[in-house]
Amino acid sequence: MSEITMEIQEKFIKQAEFLAKGAEVLPGGVTELARKLQKSEETGKPLRIKLGLDPTRPDLHLGHTVVMRKLKQFQQIGHHIMLIVGGATAMIGDPSGKSETRPPLTKEEVDNNAKTYLEQMGKVVDINNAEVVNNADWLHKMNLVDLLKLSSQVTVAQMLVRDDFAKRYAEGKPISVHEFFYPLMQAYDSVAIDSDIELGGTDQRFNVLLGRDIQHAYGKKHPQMVLLLPLLEGTDGVIKMSKSYSDHCISLTDSPKDMLGKIMSVPDALIIRYYELLTDITPDDLEKIKAELESGQINPRDYKMKLAKIIVSEYYSADEAEKAEQEFINIFSKKGLPDEIEKFKVAEGVVLIDFIAENNLAASKSEAKRLIQGGGVKLDNEKVSDLMQKIEFCGKDALILQVGKRKFAKLLPI
Repeated sequence: MSEITMEIQEKFIKQAEFLAKGAEVLPGGVTELARKLQKSEETGKPLRIKLGLDPTRPDLHLGHTVVMRKLKQFQQIGHHIMLIVGGATAMIGDPSGKSETRPPLTKEEVDNNAKTYLEQMGKVVDINNAEVVNNADWLHKMNLVDLLKLSSQVTVAQMLVRDDFAKRYAEGKPISVHEFFYPLMQAYDSVAIDSDIELGGTDQRFNVLLGRDIQHAYGKKHPQMVLLLPLLEGTDGVIKMSKSYSDHCISLTDSPKDMLGKIMSVPDALIIRYYELLTDITPDDLEKIKAELESGQINPRDYKMKLAKIIVSEYYSADEAEKAEQEFINIFSKKGLPDEIEKFKVAEGVVLIDFIAENNLAASKSEAKRLIQGGGVKLDNEKVSDLMQKIEFCGKDALILQVGKRKFAKLLPI
């Protein structure tokens, strides 16, 4: 019986339905995925599951874990996980969704950013049972003939199908030729590692589908399937979670108290989405939460706290989650202060906005400015409104500075 007409066993249909949950499966949907899973077992060859991450920044965030959790599911049923650190592609930078050319990173910047990736990814997937590779190992070895062969597989018209390229072209904004090589290089990774399935966010549709085309061009009889996962909104509930918007981003390197506090600031409308994408909640339990939230039987804050503790426990521990909860309650419910506040010695007359930026209490001076203008900075519980306000102790032994909802500092005179 041919592979196309073979009868698919029920267990592989169920496996495929489980793996496809929350994802868009291309091409062929659940049926084709089930067929691929069955073929893998019959031949005794685990599927090679690809996930590429470019170390353009040093931290991963909860948005990254949506696709990483799906990777873990494939790993749990015995398939071979291929983690690609984009040592070469990161030097170009993924142009997906960008309205202008991104400045390329240096090799040193890429290497520095990549240092913490595996440690952070290990909080989700079993790194010891994954194959970790760097696409610089093959892409940096390509010569001019290799590059010409690769680039000949795609036309300019095909590249301009991409929404971001098409929009920039229509608006007369520049598109550098090197940006066309990003999707080509990412697609060639699928050839280099002979992947069977590639995972990615919905913003990677063009890139990962191009991987199928390039595999076919290089002779792979059955090119990879693709699973596209939703993009997670940040704590503002609107913008895709990204380190470019640090105040909306929940990083895997955030402290337990910051992680819990940020999750508690997520809009109520995103509670279900966060449960669905970031936890192992069962469909029945998810429906129960939906029903109780819709009926008003429970305060959304209570389910948000449960969610926050689940996530903090997963990336730290249950004890750390409990401590973070108690500190949150102390600060926000009882209007208290954190148990531990970092102390800074500061001279009289220092401009407050400069102090905040220089001591990483805000991501930048512009963010510190925005927080002050929005009433998010307090000095001894008084809102600061003057952007040029100076730190003056006026005989006091210390001042308590609050920046945003979660950052506190104790200022001591020099």
